[in-house]
Amino acid sequence: MRQFMGITKALSDANRVRILLFLQESELCLCQIIEMLHLSAATVSKHMSILSMAGLVDIRKEGRWHYYRLPEEPTLEVKAAIEFLVKALTHSRPVKEDKAKIKRVLKMDKEDLCCHYKALPSPSSTRISER
Repeated sequence: MRQFMGITKALSDANRVRILLFLQESELCLCQIIEMLHLSAATVSKHMSILSMAGLVDIRKEGRWHYYRLPEEPTLEVKAAIEFLVKALTHSRPVKEDKAKIKRVLKMDKEDLCCHYKALPSPSSTRISER
C-alpha cells in the first residue's frame, strides 16, 4: 500500500509525468531534464527525488552528472503505472511535442548544456547582489 501511495503522489504532478515519458526515450542527465522542462535545477531535483522515492526512476552518478532512467527491474506496481501513462498519453499533443523536443535536446552537447545551467545565478545569490 505504501508504494502505491508513493506512486500516486509522484504521478499527481504533470511535470513528473512528463519526466517519466521523457525517460521512455532515453536515459537523461539532470541538465537535459531541466532543458526539457525549463524549470530551476532545485525544482527538477525535487521532482527527481519524489520519482526516485516512489521507485519510478533509477539514478546513477558518473563524474559530476546524475543520470536518470526508468527502473531496469520495476516492481509490478511501477511497471503497471508506467504502462498506464504510456498507453493513456502517447497520442496526446503535449507528449508528441515533447518527443520532438527531446530529440533536439539529446543532440545538444551535454557539457555545454550543464555549464549553461551551472552559470545561471541562483535566486538567493541574485537577492544578495541586489542589496
